[in-house]
Amino acid sequence: MSIDPLAAKWLDIEYLRVGSSTQAEVYRLLKEHRLLETLSLYSPILVGTVPIGIHVPGSDLDIISEVADFEMFAERVQERFGGYPEFTIVRRVVEGVERIKANFMVEAWPVELFGQNKPTERQNGYLHMVIEDRLLRMYGEDFRRRIMQLKRKGLKTEPAFAKLLKLDGDPYQKLLELGDWPDADLRELWVISSDDRAQP
Repeated sequence: MSIDPLAAKWLDIEYLRVGSSTQAEVYRLLKEHRLLETLSLYSPILVGTVPIGIHVPGSDLDIISEVADFEMFAERVQERFGGYPEFTIVRRVVEGVERIKANFMVEAWPVELFGQNKPTERQNGYLHMVIEDRLLRMYGEDFRRRIMQLKRKGLKTEPAFAKLLKLDGDPYQKLLELGDWPDADLRELWVISSDDRAQP
């Protein structure tokens, strides 16, 4: 998947400080609780719905990390965040790839720390956010509103995008594939899917 040249903006959370009221709140929370600073050795990136402004009540703050030494990462996370409410940490292997996930509450926000031995800018959580942001910017406010409606009804983010765009198959994989599409093809995809919805 090619990377949108605008994607570099996600590497510095200053965009949150000057964003919506919720994004500004998240910026404060990240700074006060030193979430990214604690993980600075692991190239952390905040991904998911808050950066691109499609969060709904109950949305997590998702932070991805590049982890080679899982023991050290687990110790660091446990030491720093183990006292936070609802703290859990799990290591497992999925399709031959080891990963680690820690969950806990920071103030009113659920936080999920995810790590695997892969550069964060190549992890699916980041790549999904990049293409989703590109689609939201391209398709405009009506598309954003429809995504939010589906999410409020309980759909996860990637399935919501796939539903609106009439993408068959695994929604997570299909969105990754869209990352290589030129703008003209993406615009046509929305026109076609819109026409399909208009059919009686």
